[in-house]
Amino acid sequence: MEKDIKNEELEAMAEEDMEESIVVLTDDEGNESYFIEEMVIPVGDKNFAILVGISADCCEDEECHCHHDHDHEDEDENVVIARIDFDEDGEPVYVGPTDEEFEAVKVAYEKYWEEEE
Repeated sequence: MEKDIKNEELEAMAEEDMEESIVVLTDDEGNESYFIEEMVIPVGDKNFAILVGISADCCEDEECHCHHDHDHEDEDENVVIARIDFDEDGEPVYVGPTDEEFEAVKVAYEKYWEEEE
Protein backbone atom coordinates (compact mmCIF):
# COMPACT_ATOMS: atom_id res chain seq x y z
CA MET A 1 0.00 0.00 0.00
CA GLU A 2 2.88 2.38 0.73
CA LYS A 3 3.99 2.08 -2.89
CA ASP A 4 0.57 3.26 -4.12
CA ILE A 5 0.73 6.35 -1.94
CA LYS A 6 4.15 7.28 -3.31
CA ASN A 7 2.91 6.83 -6.88
CA GLU A 8 -0.07 9.09 -6.18
CA GLU A 9 2.22 11.73 -4.68
CA LEU A 10 4.48 11.59 -7.73
CA GLU A 11 1.51 11.94 -10.08
CA ALA A 12 0.23 14.94 -8.11
CA MET A 13 3.65 16.58 -8.23
CA ALA A 14 3.85 16.03 -12.00
CA GLU A 15 0.43 17.64 -12.45
CA GLU A 16 1.52 20.65 -10.40
CA ASP A 17 4.62 21.06 -12.56
CA MET A 18 2.46 21.14 -15.70
CA GLU A 19 0.31 24.00 -14.38
CA GLU A 20 1.22 27.35 -15.81
CA SER A 21 2.24 30.08 -13.40
CA ILE A 22 0.45 33.37 -13.93
CA VAL A 23 2.54 36.32 -12.77
CA VAL A 24 1.14 39.82 -12.25
CA LEU A 25 3.63 42.66 -12.55
CA THR A 26 2.73 46.19 -11.47
CA ASP A 27 4.50 49.20 -12.98
CA ASP A 28 5.38 52.48 -11.22
CA GLU A 29 1.94 53.91 -12.07
CA GLY A 30 0.05 50.94 -10.58
CA ASN A 31 -0.88 49.36 -13.92
CA GLU A 32 -0.98 45.57 -13.83
CA SER A 33 0.32 43.35 -16.61
CA TYR A 34 -0.24 39.60 -16.76
CA PHE A 35 2.37 37.06 -17.78
CA ILE A 36 2.88 33.35 -18.00
CA GLU A 37 6.13 32.06 -16.58
CA GLU A 38 7.34 30.26 -19.69
CA MET A 39 10.53 28.93 -18.17
CA VAL A 40 13.09 29.48 -15.44
CA ILE A 41 16.73 29.78 -16.41
CA PRO A 42 19.44 29.39 -13.78
CA VAL A 43 22.41 31.69 -14.35
CA GLY A 44 25.12 31.61 -11.72
CA ASP A 45 23.48 31.23 -8.33
CA LYS A 46 20.27 33.04 -9.34
CA ASN A 47 17.14 32.03 -11.23
CA PHE A 48 15.54 34.13 -13.93
CA ALA A 49 12.03 33.81 -15.32
CA ILE A 50 11.08 34.26 -18.96
CA LEU A 51 7.66 35.88 -18.73
CA VAL A 52 5.35 36.05 -21.77
CA GLY A 53 2.55 38.61 -21.72
CA ILE A 54 -1.09 37.55 -21.91
CA SER A 55 -4.27 39.59 -21.97
CA ALA A 56 -5.88 40.52 -18.66
CA ASP A 57 -9.06 38.57 -19.43
CA CYS A 58 -7.23 35.33 -20.15
CA CYS A 59 -7.38 32.78 -17.34
CA GLU A 60 -9.79 34.79 -15.19
CA ASP A 61 -11.59 31.56 -14.44
CA GLU A 62 -9.84 29.37 -11.84
CA GLU A 63 -10.78 26.35 -13.92
CA CYS A 64 -9.29 27.76 -17.09
CA HIS A 65 -7.76 25.00 -19.18
CA CYS A 66 -6.45 27.10 -22.01
CA HIS A 67 -2.98 26.35 -23.21
CA HIS A 68 -0.58 29.10 -24.04
CA ASP A 69 1.57 27.98 -26.89
CA HIS A 70 3.92 30.73 -27.87
CA ASP A 71 5.63 31.21 -31.19
CA HIS A 72 9.12 32.32 -30.30
CA GLU A 73 9.44 34.15 -33.59
CA ASP A 74 6.53 36.50 -32.85
CA GLU A 75 8.08 39.94 -32.46
CA ASP A 76 4.83 41.40 -31.09
CA GLU A 77 5.00 39.26 -27.95
CA ASN A 78 5.59 41.06 -24.71
CA VAL A 79 8.46 39.07 -23.21
CA VAL A 80 10.13 40.07 -19.95
CA ILE A 81 13.18 38.67 -18.19
CA ALA A 82 12.92 38.90 -14.41
CA ARG A 83 15.21 37.77 -11.62
CA ILE A 84 13.39 35.65 -9.04
CA ASP A 85 14.13 36.77 -5.49
CA PHE A 86 12.23 35.74 -2.37
CA ASP A 87 10.65 37.89 0.32
CA GLU A 88 10.80 37.22 4.07
CA ASP A 89 7.85 34.80 3.75
CA GLY A 90 9.60 32.78 1.07
CA GLU A 91 7.27 34.02 -1.67
CA PRO A 92 8.81 34.72 -5.09
CA VAL A 93 9.36 38.35 -6.03
CA TYR A 94 10.09 39.22 -9.67
CA VAL A 95 12.59 42.05 -10.11
CA GLY A 96 14.36 43.55 -13.07
CA PRO A 97 17.80 42.11 -13.75
CA THR A 98 20.95 44.18 -14.01
CA ASP A 99 22.27 44.82 -17.52
CA GLU A 100 24.90 42.10 -17.02
CA GLU A 101 22.31 39.60 -15.76
CA PHE A 102 20.01 40.43 -18.69
CA GLU A 103 22.75 39.74 -21.22
CA ALA A 104 23.74 36.46 -19.51
CA VAL A 105 20.12 35.24 -19.45
CA LYS A 106 19.60 36.28 -23.07
CA VAL A 107 22.64 34.20 -24.12
CA ALA A 108 21.45 31.20 -22.05
CA TYR A 109 17.92 31.48 -23.52
CA GLU A 110 19.20 31.63 -27.10
CA LYS A 111 21.51 28.69 -26.45
CA TYR A 112 18.59 26.68 -25.05
CA TRP A 113 16.50 27.23 -28.19
CA GLU A 114 19.43 26.41 -30.48
CA GLU A 115 19.84 23.08 -28.67
CA GLU A 116 16.08 22.40 -28.91
CA GLU A 117 16.13 22.75 -32.70
